[in-house]
Amino acid sequence: MRLNKFMASSGVASRRHCDEIIAAGRVKINARVCKKLGTQVNPDLDIVTVDNRPIRIRGPFVYYMLNKPTGVVTTVMDPEGRETVMDYIPSNTGKRLYPVGRLDYNTSGLLLITNDGDISQKLMHPSFEFGKTYLATIEGKLSDAEIEKLANGVNIGGFVTSPATVKYVGTKGNDSTYSLTIHEGKNRQVRKMFLSVGYKVKELQRVALGKLQLGDLPVGEYRPLTEQELDYLRNL
Repeated sequence: MRLNKFMASSGVASRRHCDEIIAAGRVKINARVCKKLGTQVNPDLDIVTVDNRPIRIRGPFVYYMLNKPTGVVTTVMDPEGRETVMDYIPSNTGKRLYPVGRLDYNTSGLLLITNDGDISQKLMHPSFEFGKTYLATIEGKLSDAEIEKLANGVNIGGFVTSPATVKYVGTKGNDSTYSLTIHEGKNRQVRKMFLSVGYKVKELQRVALGKLQLGDLPVGEYRPLTEQELDYLRNL
């Protein structure tokens, strides 16, 4: 196996970034510094270290993107017998999968499902300030002052939200839709933010996690993450 692939499979970084780490002399194979790109390693026999810390292939891991429907709980199991997000993922993978973070019962959209605890922890840890983008539909239309207030941060009950990106998307009938990007993950945060300026969210969909885009993935459908998406997550 190529050294950069072994490193990427061990969760070090993307293959391209791994090549940079190798060239910098930070990698040793069997206690000897290796700067040669394209070096082959035997995962079962060779001891590979990065910055003097041994690494090994973790997994095998799987990563799915699900377009969660409304009326579904974001848990592995539900004691009330309600439908969960795991009902939409194949059960024959032989792996213990779980959702990364949560989406409210009445919120639809992008949800990651994996068995990679390191990636999950990274995405959920507040220090990474991982952006989450939602489309929120309300009755009526926000004023410029209300948009600015949401963007600057609002009190949602003992917690003042960090600056957010708020953009007007469009109006249909009496309803208007806004794109809102936040970096926290407080319970029902987006709904509480709109309530703080006097509006109840009628529909809420998460459409992006950082650079991961929901795109045209149908509601209730899932797909594996691409190699480019995985490289992005590994380099966070």
